[in-house]
Amino acid sequence: MPNAKVLSEKQAIVAALTDKLQNAAAGLIVDYKGITVAEDTALRAECRENNVEYAVVKNTLLRFAFNNVGLSELDDQLNGTTSLAMCMDDPVAPARVIAEYAKKLNGKFEIKGGFMEGKVISLDTVNALASIPALPVLQAQVLGTMLAPISALACVLKQIAEKDGAPAEEAAAE
Repeated sequence: MPNAKVLSEKQAIVAALTDKLQNAAAGLIVDYKGITVAEDTALRAECRENNVEYAVVKNTLLRFAFNNVGLSELDDQLNGTTSLAMCMDDPVAPARVIAEYAKKLNGKFEIKGGFMEGKVISLDTVNALASIPALPVLQAQVLGTMLAPISALACVLKQIAEKDGAPAEEAAAE
């Protein structure tokens, strides 16, 4: 039986994990067995750049936190080495970063399960989320799609003005 100090420390960790899980947009649990220190350091740097919290967590403490937030379906995945990656604002970021590393470190780094907005998601859903580009890339694609017709119209008008014999600058001034 653990002493009162250790028990209170563990209860505080579970409470903090529960709070983070409730506020997380999405998260993944990962088996990190066999990765090197250099690979782990690179992964953590990539997670920080994408605002993803990544930490190694004891299975028992994570199980209590999952049960507190209604994610008890993930209990079966909590065996062996377990780490948790989650993001508070971007539900796609954890899947994208972790899936990229799972591909790089073939066999050493495996996604066990995931959750999004308080619900357990399948590995197929995780892989689908991982294929979505980052938010700035999506914004650039949408902006490019919106600007394409306007750019094409400007090119056509310039060609018409030049065809009539007037340079584009003079035609625009008239």
